[in-house]
Amino acid sequence: MQTKTLKTPKTLKDLKGYQIVGNHSAVKTCLWLKKSLKDEGFCYKQKFYGISSHRCLQMTPALKCNLGCIHCWRPLDLLPEIKEWDEPKFIVEESIKAQRRLLSGFFGTKGVNMEKLREAQEPNQVAISLIGEPTLYPRIDELVEEFNKRGMTTFLVTNGTNPRAVEIADPYQLYISLTAYDEESHKSLNRPKGNLWDKINESLKIISEKDGRTVLRLTLIKGLNMKPEKFAPLIEKASPKFVEAKAYMHLGHSRFRLERDAMPSHEEIRKFAESLEKISDYRISDESPISRVVLLERG
Repeated sequence: MQTKTLKTPKTLKDLKGYQIVGNHSAVKTCLWLKKSLKDEGFCYKQKFYGISSHRCLQMTPALKCNLGCIHCWRPLDLLPEIKEWDEPKFIVEESIKAQRRLLSGFFGTKGVNMEKLREAQEPNQVAISLIGEPTLYPRIDELVEEFNKRGMTTFLVTNGTNPRAVEIADPYQLYISLTAYDEESHKSLNRPKGNLWDKINESLKIISEKDGRTVLRLTLIKGLNMKPEKFAPLIEKASPKFVEAKAYMHLGHSRFRLERDAMPSHEEIRKFAESLEKISDYRISDESPISRVVLLERG
């Protein structure tokens, strides 16, 4: 258990780099967007799926969560009680404005590719994943549709605890993020607020029947859940198009709960993926060593 003291923000407004939108949404530019603007690299999602990192809007419509995952780097203790939900159109419009505010300082930053920066003012991709659980926003399907209307590709990332939202939302790419492989590991790793393991399994079944692009993201913590044989039945149940084997990263507030050696190396992630290949219908199709992630695709 981590013993050193980390500086903790006292309110959401103290969160460095975040723009709070309305009553319950937020936007933050990610590291890879900033690197892409300086031609210093790009997100593994660009490498794997062809999105443009510098035109990606990272946001959440729900500053609340029903899990307390030990690997989460976000300050979950700050998430407020939401009393009134904003309109989907308002969230979309204000999120784009917030992104532009966050980008405004780059116009005076040395080394920025100005053509990319101008393009970044009009995001064409949204990652609905930042802090909290986005499907707790009760109109998540309408929010996705509002982004779709603007010609943006939509990546929705969920913990799978709201199967109704998984069923009705229609993003370009739908992720379920898994850390646990059974109810016991779910309770110890995800620390749920209530009995939610059955809900997650229901969501896995739902995505197996969806026509769109689906992904299972396995967040792997060294010494705790790197057991491919345990995840294989869940992958078979969900039958996603892609599986991402992704290392837990020792960042942010997760450092209160996990030691640095809980972060697997890329070589260990690659070994996990190779083991998964042998016991599933999935084959390694790409990898990003800098992000410690290996992509597997259904054969």
